[in-house]
Amino acid sequence: MSQKQLLNSSEMTVTLQRLACQLVENHTTFQNSVLIGLQPRGVALAERLVEILKNDYDLTDVEFGKLDITFYRDDFRRSGKVLEANTTEIPFVVDGKRVIFIDDVLYTGRSINSALTALQSFGRPLEVELLCLIDRRFSRHLPIQPDYVGKHVDVINEEKVKVNWSEDNKENSVILIDE
Repeated sequence: MSQKQLLNSSEMTVTLQRLACQLVENHTTFQNSVLIGLQPRGVALAERLVEILKNDYDLTDVEFGKLDITFYRDDFRRSGKVLEANTTEIPFVVDGKRVIFIDDVLYTGRSINSALTALQSFGRPLEVELLCLIDRRFSRHLPIQPDYVGKHVDVINEEKVKVNWSEDNKENSVILIDE
């Protein structure tokens, strides 16, 4: 198994700053916009972006939620193991809001499709955008494209993209693993 680093810690910092800046450009005060991190891996990215928006842009009223899509996935019954759901915390109304889904890696698009289905339980948003740290461009099964991208990566299906966060006792980084 070989590994290749796609983003190191300082590159991730710059990328997160750029993504936050793009959000501010398009959503200004976030008065009618909400961030929703997709459980589990999109939440860590969303929390970092919320922190940047609050600390660097003085946007103290950014609404942030977490959405679990476990039982909305089209493949959840295909696994032989018992699935454990994460928590969903959406402490605001999504009706008429501009929703920004946040996930770490966009691969086939199936997770985003599941998130769109799950979101319907919380109301009808004005629009939905997608922010992802890594876009695996040529592996999409569904016509889903991100609005905000940290880095585009062209990989073959046997390769995996792994995002590491410092909370997991690792350095912030993104690596490509060839198994």
